Amino acid sequence: MYLIIINVLLGILAGLALGLTDTASTVWAVVWGILTFIAAQLLAGYLVQKKVKLEMEKVQEILNNGKNHLQQKIGQWQMRPPGSIKDAQKIIEKEQKIFIDRALEASSGLEKFNRWAPLMSKQVNALRLQLHWMNKDFKQVDRLLPHVLIMDPMMACIKIARMHMRKEEGIDKVFKKHSGKVRNEQGVLIYALYSWILVQQKEIDEAHKVLIEGCEKVENEFLKRNRESLANNRVGHFSNTPFGEEWYALHLEQPKMKVQRQQRFSKRPY
Repeated sequence: MYLIIINVLLGILAGLALGLTDTASTVWAVVWGILTFIAAQLLAGYLVQKKVKLEMEKVQEILNNGKNHLQQKIGQWQMRPPGSIKDAQKIIEKEQKIFIDRALEASSGLEKFNRWAPLMSKQVNALRLQLHWMNKDFKQVDRLLPHVLIMDPMMACIKIARMHMRKEEGIDKVFKKHSGKVRNEQGVLIYALYSWILVQQKEIDEAHKVLIEGCEKVENEFLKRNRESLANNRVGHFSNTPFGEEWYALHLEQPKMKVQRQQRFSKRPY
């Protein structure tokens, strides 16, 4: 907001300077004033976005390093499992919380741009909402949801998933609003999610219609498979597990961790 005010004043000053000094006619003074505002706004916007990008990259780096560390640990568990599946899940959740909390702390570096860039506070809230969602901190998610702009399919999926958890009404309206913006593969999950919810509610015909619409918009093997399962009355074959981490990230189903215990007398390769 500050940038807009400063640049408006800059444009006015430029116009007045040209007009009062008879350097340009009144009309041209106004024109140059407007052009000055536009040029200043573009330049300032570019510089601010560049700094915002640097702060976002810090947050992303923390997340990437944390995820890579977890993947390495899970890979090691294929040979040396930590115990039970529940023990493994607890370790994952604990370590994930550590790097997500670090990412949340790093996101405070974006707050200084709130008054300089329009809607910046909503972007910061959206980032933090996704981090709290990863942490399963649903109290914070519920607090932030009314203060974010839902601009991408994943954020829409988070809202729909949370509404389903809370057994709220109006999921169909949220789906229709955001599924209408789907134009590519990124929007597949919103169809997978809503059809899954309908299947849970035993609304099989409606779920089938949703999948038909989704398959008409985007080309996806898993959507087609679920559509065919419902069309042939094989509801038990309906599954979103092939979507992998993208699906499990919505916290509606838990992944089944497969670990292979090493045989006691097996020979190790060298």
